[in-house]
Amino acid sequence: MIELFKLGIADSSGAFTLEHMQHIFTNKVYLDVIWITLKISFLVTVISLLISYPIAYLLIRIESNLWKNMILALAMIPFWISLLVRTFSWIVMLQDQGVINQALMALGIIDEPIKLLYTTTGVVIGMVHVLYPFMFFSLYSVMKGIDQRLYQAAEGLGARPIAAFFQINFPLSLPGILAGSLLVFVMSLGFFVTPALLGGSSEMMISMVIENYINKTLNWHMASALSLVLFIVTIVILGLAFLVLRNHAVLKDVT
Repeated sequence: MIELFKLGIADSSGAFTLEHMQHIFTNKVYLDVIWITLKISFLVTVISLLISYPIAYLLIRIESNLWKNMILALAMIPFWISLLVRTFSWIVMLQDQGVINQALMALGIIDEPIKLLYTTTGVVIGMVHVLYPFMFFSLYSVMKGIDQRLYQAAEGLGARPIAAFFQINFPLSLPGILAGSLLVFVMSLGFFVTPALLGGSSEMMISMVIENYINKTLNWHMASALSLVLFIVTIVILGLAFLVLRNHAVLKDVT
């Protein structure tokens, strides 16, 4: 990695230069790519959290071992299927005559197919399908450690279920929320296969630009500079998370 990053701050003769880095931060095209990457990563993280949290909460609250095993099995299905198979399946489902558009038109929700493939929406859907298990298991590993007697005590003292949730489960599950969010967000920043297959040329993420420079234009210096930018962004995000969480009594274990 160090040898790769050195190409981003060196010219063709090997001398130190910031020309490539300067080109990235003064060119609107690259700034747009960085913004799109951050935007999609944020959306994937938030949607993964909204999907995973209720499932993880349901899993710790139900008492039937059969249902628990079934939910866990369903949550693990994405791990058992090839990434390419899942992505190509979404291509079939998201296309204009795909299952989703056909179902929406049959229900009368839309009159004509809406464009889902090769858009931000398609990329987010595909990435959420791949990455939500990381959020789910981060949440579940923390939630299952919460003493269930706390709920009984709260309800015994007159707290309604929703009040018990916000006063007990939510605060104690924050480490799982933060750990899962950091994991999904950082993984999303460098994700390649799903954005490359489901995204369009106007919604390119930084990993797709790096691949283009390496395999097509053979501009390793710009590919290295973009890789270095992606690495720095990731380190900055993790560093900020550490600074914010290190002194928090509940959240310090996340870092």
